[in-house]
Amino acid sequence: MRRMMFERGERLAGFLWVLPALAFMIAFIGYPIVYNFVLSFQKVDIMNIRSAVKPFVGLRSYREIFSGDVLTASITNTILFTAGSLFFQFALGFALALFFSTGFGLQARLRGLLTVAWMVPSTVVALLFKFMLSPSSGILNYLLVATGFVGKPVEWLTSETTALWGTIIANVWIGVPFNMILLSTGITSIPGELSESASIDGASALQRFRYIMLPLLKPAIYSVLVLGFVYTFKVFDLIYVMTNGGPVHATEVLSTYAYKLSFVLFHFSEGAAAANILFVCLFIVGLGYLRLVRTDDERMA
Repeated sequence: MRRMMFERGERLAGFLWVLPALAFMIAFIGYPIVYNFVLSFQKVDIMNIRSAVKPFVGLRSYREIFSGDVLTASITNTILFTAGSLFFQFALGFALALFFSTGFGLQARLRGLLTVAWMVPSTVVALLFKFMLSPSSGILNYLLVATGFVGKPVEWLTSETTALWGTIIANVWIGVPFNMILLSTGITSIPGELSESASIDGASALQRFRYIMLPLLKPAIYSVLVLGFVYTFKVFDLIYVMTNGGPVHATEVLSTYAYKLSFVLFHFSEGAAAANILFVCLFIVGLGYLRLVRTDDERMA
């Protein structure tokens, strides 16, 4: 009996410790999500935003945004922007993590210098790259023309064919240090004895990388890819400052499209519907990540 009362008290104490965080999540995350879903099923614009009664219209807001071409373009751009950014961020970050794991003299200073790109606010990075990619005075075009790679300056942010690549370049510059730090942490947690034993048994560097390092780095790789996907898929400030979704919706993504619907056109219901599509995509990715982690844990157990 005393043991049961002790366990019940422990559970109650644990709940009380978690209660402040739970209240915070409900107030600042749960309520806005629920309210946004309710808003998407109502007809809300600038005329009745302050009204206590808002007409229920069901799925009309979703039908309206799906009937246009902008939503299709924004979804396509979001996928391309996320895929391109993740590929180069992960590849360069992994390469740098492997490079800094070799243990040379200046690795700590150089790694600290590279993390500056991650600490700079996204709006500042967007302004920097907006000037660097300028066709008239940008340093990137100057170097490309001076070295003979191109005959004339590239209109990185003003052409429909290259604008998305310009934003991807800026986002990769931000994300590489983040990937490098997490992967470096994963590499340093791998026991050196495993690689040494495999080397003594005759395993090549490629075999040690494939059969020892990669399997042990799976949790870190999953975390890097999922966090990178979430941060990239919902990007707003970088795109908004660099191109504002232009030219001609060439860089319009779901976040900028939802913002314009709500706070430029004042179509709050359609904006909420677009934001809900973004939320559902990220929610599905989060569930997939949890399933992958659970499957790996069960396999190792």
